Amino acid sequence: MNERYDAVVVGGGLTGTALALALGAGPWRVALIEPRPPTVSDVAWDPRVFAFSPANVDWLNGLGGWRDPVRAEPVRAMRIHGDGGGRLAFDALDAGVPELAWIAENGRLQAALWEALRAQGRVTTIAERPAAAVWGGAGHALLLDDGRRIAADLLVGADGAHSWLRQQAGIDLAEEDYRQSGVVANFETERPHRGIAFQWFRRDGVLAWLPLPGRRISIVWSTRAEQVATRLAWPAEEFARQVAEAGGHALGQLGLITPPAAFPLRRRRARQWVRPGLVLLGDAAHTVHPLAGQGVNLGFRDCRLLVQMLAGGGNPGAIGRLEAYALRRVEDVASMQFTTGGLKRLFNNDDPLLAWLRNAGLDLTDRQDWLKQALLRHALQ
Repeated sequence: MNERYDAVVVGGGLTGTALALALGAGPWRVALIEPRPPTVSDVAWDPRVFAFSPANVDWLNGLGGWRDPVRAEPVRAMRIHGDGGGRLAFDALDAGVPELAWIAENGRLQAALWEALRAQGRVTTIAERPAAAVWGGAGHALLLDDGRRIAADLLVGADGAHSWLRQQAGIDLAEEDYRQSGVVANFETERPHRGIAFQWFRRDGVLAWLPLPGRRISIVWSTRAEQVATRLAWPAEEFARQVAEAGGHALGQLGLITPPAAFPLRRRRARQWVRPGLVLLGDAAHTVHPLAGQGVNLGFRDCRLLVQMLAGGGNPGAIGRLEAYALRRVEDVASMQFTTGGLKRLFNNDDPLLAWLRNAGLDLTDRQDWLKQALLRHALQ
């Protein structure tokens, strides 16, 4: 059985589903391939939590995807601490914006995007696993496990850091192993967080506390590879005690509400993002260190620009527009990879001169309103 679409998106995570929803609002016949469509989890709190920029939230809201069952908390302020007394603060009130970011759970946002897809009714969802890709000059096709052949003018790889479609296309990665893992967990807090996100640059890694609704936070602790097993093996009370102590008990005592989990941290960048009839976006094209909380935001900015550049109609797989898209996205991604990688190396270093420099840099930035505003303008996109 053969089916044909203008665009086929492989991967029903956040970026893939949002892109399919946006393309479905246009003139395209769109399909989304995801073997395991999500449902709202019965787990009380999802340990996978992301920060979303206000511009991306506005975009998702316009698509109908930032609604129930999304459970989100605005970030009103950020407090960043160096390992030698350096400090940097951002406040929404000072910046003249309602919030600096939003924090939301991966699973609930993914489920909300799928609900928006169903309500829109213009995207065909295919709950099958692709078995092979067939490349052709007049268009490409995917062969599914159930025997169907799905042809498209444009194939979109939105299937994550280990992208199957990228591998089928034979596209290599430039990769750097940070020799760290991100340890994540959620906690109840003794004191209210008041919408403040905290970050500590420590010599043993970077610890971030992200506000959740109520007296709850989610953490990401960038942890050296040799320390991960130890931290995951701590009993719940000991893990909560260590996290509270590492954050200077800024919110009092903590109580663990989701078991900790870990994921390896690597910088990845596909050597090609586009080919005729093929585009990679989100984690399939690039990943960054989580210390700036910008990974998923980069993916949504990929989606927003791609939809904008395809809005004129015509063949969505035409290489001219896809190359123009890649050229416009490369600076944003490269600068974020350079910045986050550089900060990781700067703070994960025992050189006393660098220790002074990094903390002095935080203090200096905190005193320069124009520089803080410039940093915020990029973060709010």
